[in-house]
Amino acid sequence: MQTAHLSALEAKHATLEQRIASETQRPAPDTIVIADLKKQKLRLKEEIDSLH
Repeated sequence: MQTAHLSALEAKHATLEQRIASETQRPAPDTIVIADLKKQKLRLKEEIDSLH
């Protein structure tokens, strides 16, 4: 059960990383959106670390 949860969190983390990269490549990146995505990514990273 915990392994499935960890895998799901890691998948969400990777998705957020892709969204951040995509947003930063835009001609006029939205810094507010990037900041929000980075906060979400950090929260997921902290949760992932707590499970290890």
